[in-house]
Amino acid sequence: MNLIRNVLKKRLHILTLIILTVFLPEITNGQESTRELYFYGDSIKLNFDKCATVDYTDTLSVKSITQFYDNVVAANYDSLINDMRAYKLRHNPDDWVYYQLIRKVAQYISPKEDNYYRYTLYKWYLLKQCDYNTTLNIAGDKLLLYVQSDENIYDIPYYLRYGKQYVCLNYHDYGKVDLKKTQFIEVTGDTTIAKTAFSYRLTQLPEFKDEDYKEKDLEFNYNDYNYTFKIKVNPEVKNIFKNYPVADYELYFNAPLSKETYNSLIPELKKNIKGMSVKNGVDYLMHFTRYAFLYETDVDNFGKEKRLSPEQTLLYDHSDCEDRAALFYCLVKEIYNLPMIVLEFPKHVTIAVKFNKPIGKPIMYNGNAYSVCEPTPQEQDLQLGYISPELSSVRYQVAYAYNPNSKK
Repeated sequence: MNLIRNVLKKRLHILTLIILTVFLPEITNGQESTRELYFYGDSIKLNFDKCATVDYTDTLSVKSITQFYDNVVAANYDSLINDMRAYKLRHNPDDWVYYQLIRKVAQYISPKEDNYYRYTLYKWYLLKQCDYNTTLNIAGDKLLLYVQSDENIYDIPYYLRYGKQYVCLNYHDYGKVDLKKTQFIEVTGDTTIAKTAFSYRLTQLPEFKDEDYKEKDLEFNYNDYNYTFKIKVNPEVKNIFKNYPVADYELYFNAPLSKETYNSLIPELKKNIKGMSVKNGVDYLMHFTRYAFLYETDVDNFGKEKRLSPEQTLLYDHSDCEDRAALFYCLVKEIYNLPMIVLEFPKHVTIAVKFNKPIGKPIMYNGNAYSVCEPTPQEQDLQLGYISPELSSVRYQVAYAYNPNSKK
C-alpha cells in the first residue's frame, strides 16, 4: 500500500513539474521575474517585479492619474525600462515599431480588456520613461493619449502645446469624439525626463523569421508574354500598420520592404528587365503595378481612407491608386533611382518620372520635365507619358517630389 502511495506521489510530482514548465512563461527569482515576449521575429527578455503592478479603479481626474503615475514611478520598474532601452539601442527600431513594443509590454502588465484606463496609463508611463514627450487629455469617461510629433497627420486629432504639435495615439479606440464640443483637461505628469519628438517615419522593418512569411502568386501579361511571380509576404506587417494614421505621401512611399519580401521580388524584376532600355524597363514596372493586383477603393476595402505602404500593397489582394503609386514609386526608386513627383488630383494619385528625354506630354515642375507613368488601371491601356483623358483638364498639385541627389 505504501509502495502504491509513493508511486502516486512521484507521478503527481512529475505531473506538477510538467504543468509548471508548460504553462508558466516566467522564470521567477524572488519577486523579480523574467518574461520572454515574442516581438516580430525576436524574443525579448524583460525583467520586472510582478508585485509592482499598480491598480487604477478611480474616476478619471488629474489627481487620481497623478497619484497613479507617482505610484508607478515608486514601484520597481527600473529593470524593465533598462531592458526596453537596451532593445532600442541594439535594434534601433523606428518610433512607430518601438511603440508597438510599448503597447505589447503594457498589455502584458495590464491587459487592455481588463482595465482600459490602466492599460493606457501604463503606455503613457512607458512612453515617458522611453524619452517621448507625451500628455493625456481627459473628459468624462474619455482618456486620450497624445505624443509630440512634428509630422503632418490627417485623420486623427492633434493640438498645439507651446507651439508643439501633439498627436493622439489611441483615438481609434473611441471611434469619433466631438473635440470641439468636449472640454478636455490636460494631464502632463513628470516633466523632468528627457524628451524627444515621436516620428512616424519608417526606415526599416523588423527582422522577421523565415517561417513568418507565406508565398503569394502574382502574374500579369506584358507584350503578349505572361510573367509569374512567387513572392514572400508577411501577415505581421498588417499588425504593424494596423493603426498607422494617414500621413504625408513621403512617409508611405519611402517605407521600406522587409528583407524577405524584397529578396523575393526585386531581383526577379531586375532579371526580367535586364537588357531593356530605361524607358522600357519603367514601362514594364508600370504594367506590373497596374495589372498584377486587383483594384478596390479604400472605402470598399477597409471602410475608410487608408494609405498603404509598398509592402502592404504587395500583401493585400486589393489596392487603389494611392497604394499602386506607392509601390510603383518604390520599384522605380530601388531599380533605377530616377527623380519622381507624386501628382495628386481631387480623386486620383499618380506618378511622373524624369527621364533623360521626356515622353508624351511632359509635366513641368521646377524647370524639369516629368513623364506621367500611370500605375493604376484605366479605361484605356495608357502608354508612358499619357494621362487619362478624364484628368487632362483637371487641376493637380505636386504632393511630393523625390530627388536622388537630395541629402534628405
